[in-house]
Amino acid sequence: MIVRRLPETLVNRIAAGEVIERPAAAVKELVENAIDARARRIDVVLEDGGRQLIAVSDDGCGMSPDELFLAVERHATSKLPDDDLVDIRTLGFRGEALPSIGAVARLTITSRTENANEASCIDIDGGRKGDVRPAALGKGTRVEIRDLFYATPARLKFLKTPRTEVDHAANVIKRLAMAHPEVAFSLSDEDKTRFRFEPAKGNMVTARLDRLAMVMGREFADNVVVVSSERDDLTLTGYAGIPTLSRGNARAQYLFVNGRPVQDRLLIGAVRGAYQDFLARNRHPMVALFLRVPSSAVDVNVHPAKAEVRFRDAGLVRGLIVGGLRRALETAGHRASTTVSEAALGAFQPGHTGGGGGNFRQPVLTRDLPRVVSPYQATPASEVFDDFDRPSARDTVLEESGGPDIADKSYPLGAARAQVHETYIVAQTDTGIVIVDQHAAHERLVYERMKKALANGGVKRQGLLIPEVVELEETSVDKLCEKADEFAELGLAIEKFGPGAIVVREAPALLGQSDVAGLLKDLADDLEEYGAGLALKERLEDICSTMACHGSVRAGRRLTSDEMNALLREMENTPHSGQCNHGRPTYVELNLADIERLFGRR
Repeated sequence: MIVRRLPETLVNRIAAGEVIERPAAAVKELVENAIDARARRIDVVLEDGGRQLIAVSDDGCGMSPDELFLAVERHATSKLPDDDLVDIRTLGFRGEALPSIGAVARLTITSRTENANEASCIDIDGGRKGDVRPAALGKGTRVEIRDLFYATPARLKFLKTPRTEVDHAANVIKRLAMAHPEVAFSLSDEDKTRFRFEPAKGNMVTARLDRLAMVMGREFADNVVVVSSERDDLTLTGYAGIPTLSRGNARAQYLFVNGRPVQDRLLIGAVRGAYQDFLARNRHPMVALFLRVPSSAVDVNVHPAKAEVRFRDAGLVRGLIVGGLRRALETAGHRASTTVSEAALGAFQPGHTGGGGGNFRQPVLTRDLPRVVSPYQATPASEVFDDFDRPSARDTVLEESGGPDIADKSYPLGAARAQVHETYIVAQTDTGIVIVDQHAAHERLVYERMKKALANGGVKRQGLLIPEVVELEETSVDKLCEKADEFAELGLAIEKFGPGAIVVREAPALLGQSDVAGLLKDLADDLEEYGAGLALKERLEDICSTMACHGSVRAGRRLTSDEMNALLREMENTPHSGQCNHGRPTYVELNLADIERLFGRR
């Protein structure tokens, strides 16, 4: 075999395959270029799902004829003035998008700067570049891509239906629109205008929430808490949906780093870790988080499509996200999503077939231990919380006084009026009624008390009668031993036992009889992926959840009026009491106006 240099046209098509794998990828590159050009309006038109035509028009700064001629050359860009790949402050920076598109399609670019007398235009056909010629256009740039992948027909076989390809392009534009609320966006195809987002007004906080409402729906804007957190030079802002507003997949999780939409395992894992205390395993929260990081602390040049990033201190970033989300969720108090009441009202409508109405879809979960508790805990140790043995945990809240006027309906959750089927409490408020699931509500109250005791009193340990030796890879052993002091605070005492083994002398008493080897392996995996040992904390919280579930007021127990009101008052003063430990709502609130509509009074 003879080594030879590939033809330039073939090299360009190979490079194009890494950057432009479908029409949505081309749309992403062109819209990012428009944003970098300081455009305030970006319009996208697709035909045949982008196969026949992709047109992107903007009112940005435009390009001169000389810049236009150079822009379609590989690795030609205006975005790295100092040739510094560490300090990247734009969405694009490689100079690969336009030549890659031109290598596999028929590309026409028309552009005009603000002070130019006329626009300039250039054509690229399958990698063959034409001359720059005069054209007519207002300030800005218009890019037209026709016959995408005609030069690489094999790629066409992998494209989906036109509707699917348009949906992918719409998702790309929506992500960029969320990060840049000051810019107007529109997407059209042969049939209609898919969406049109006008520039959001007001300060950045208000503008961002308005744009998120346009993209994610008004129900998201109505059921969020504000996220704002800082640590060192990192800043996290955004909005997080309260736990009862959840989805069956993670598609409604939008994460941005320095204005760049990313899909990063670290960030997704951090969101999961922040919500794991409030949601079932198969439910996913709705969030939109915006992370500002010094350019020197993040590497955006690790993925051909720039969809992933790498952080210099991944543990710090994850801690900021988890901590910021949890602090934000605490401000929700006892709120439950408005979609819960909408689902309840929907259940009363004619033709309803069950399963919940409106947008609320909670899974039906049984409380069997294998699904709620990690397989590590075979025997939860109930004696760990001496102050929370089952009788006291069951009765403490119900014996508390609710205040001088415990039947005052002006409280947020109102005054208890009845107990239905010995399971549900019906309370009257100034504006309607509240229906409370007594077991789910008390379960959350007991759980929060247990967590507080865990935080204040530390974790009790139990010494192993025979220390257990766990064999791991040497690198995993070293990482675990570096965190030995942190694990000791959680009740896990470990020591290095040779180059490839760790000896465990004490384990958290709360875990009971546990699989120590499996726990250490998961801890090692956490350290490898996130730089933090999360598994142990999550196992302890799982046990707290299980103990709270079995130590709470059961459905079927008759409660007195004082007990019901005491439960309502405790819910109002307890964070996260709007949902149980598994993400189900603890109460449904129905406004009087909604009830009157059910009976035709309005």
